[in-house]
Amino acid sequence: MGPVDDIVRPGQTISSTGYERRAGGKGANQAAAVARAGASVNIVGAVGDDGAWLVQQLKGIGVSVGGVTTVQEPTGRAVIQLTKAGENCIILHKGANYALEETPAQILNNLKGISHLLLQNEIPWPTTLAYLEQAHAQGIVTVFNPSPMPSDAQLRVFPWEHLSWLLVNEGEAESLLRVLHTDAPAPALPRSGPRTRWYHDDAVAFDGSPAFKTLKNLHNHATLATVNIVCTLGATGVLASLPSVNTPLYVTAAELRGNVRDTTGAGDCFTGYLIASLMELPDEKLSTANALKILKRSAQAAGMCVERRGAMESIPGYSEVDARLEEN
Repeated sequence: MGPVDDIVRPGQTISSTGYERRAGGKGANQAAAVARAGASVNIVGAVGDDGAWLVQQLKGIGVSVGGVTTVQEPTGRAVIQLTKAGENCIILHKGANYALEETPAQILNNLKGISHLLLQNEIPWPTTLAYLEQAHAQGIVTVFNPSPMPSDAQLRVFPWEHLSWLLVNEGEAESLLRVLHTDAPAPALPRSGPRTRWYHDDAVAFDGSPAFKTLKNLHNHATLATVNIVCTLGATGVLASLPSVNTPLYVTAAELRGNVRDTTGAGDCFTGYLIASLMELPDEKLSTANALKILKRSAQAAGMCVERRGAMESIPGYSEVDARLEEN
C-alpha cells in the first residue's frame, strides 16, 4: 500500500509518500470481519509460501484456516493507492487463489456444517459456480459480493436463482444493470453527492434518486426478483431491496468520530458484519425491523472501520460496535 497525494491518472507517473505491507484480500478481510462480529467462520482459499504470516494472523483473529491450501503460486496481492482524504484505488493480482483446483468432493466437504456461503470474485469462475450450485442445493444461504465484477458474458448467464443475497456498491450496481438491461442505459449513480428527498431515514421510497431507480430496476429484473439486494453508497449510506419487505430500506452512514482515515476495508467490514448478523437470525421471514437492525449494525461497523488505518486490522470488534450503537 502506498500513500499518495492524489490517485494516479492515465498516463501519469507519481511518487508515493510511503510504503506499508498489511494483511488483506477480500476473502481474508471479510472472514476477519465475520469473526470480529462474533460469528464462527471458515475460510477456503490458497496462499503461496510467502503467505504463512497471513494465515497465522487470520487464525489469531478467530478464523478457522483449515481450508487454506499452500501452493507454489505466490500469494495474491492488492496494490492500493491511498490519498490523505482516505479515498483509495486498488489493483488486484489474484495469485494463489487462482492456482487452486478443487474437486467436487472437496467442495462438498468444505460445505459440511455450513449455514452461509460468502463468495467474492477472486477464485476461478467455474469454482465460484460450483460452490454456488452445491450450496443452493443443500439449502445454504448464498451471498455474492462480486468485486471485481465478472465479465458481461459471465453476468448474463450467472445462475441468479441460486443466490440469496447480492451485495454491491453503487458502481457495481450500475454496471450490473447496464449488462442485464441491454435495451436501456442504466441511470448514473450519485458519487458522494448530497442526499435529497429522503422521506425518512429508515424505510424510504427515495423515488427521485438515481440510486433508488437503479436498485428498483435490478430487483424488478426477472432473474433477480427473489434475491435480497444490498447497495452500499459510501458516505451516503446503504439502500436495500428485499423480497420479504415491501418498501426499499435506507440506513444512513454512521456518524464518524474524527476524520476519514482509510476507506480500504470498509466494504469488507460491512459485508462481514452483515453475514454475521444474518447468522444470528432465527429461521423466520426477514422483517423490516430485523433487516434495519442488521443494516444499521453493519453500517456502524464500517463507519468505525474508516476511522482507522489499514484493512483487516481496522475492523472493530462486536463489543465496540454494539457499544457505539447504544451510545447513538
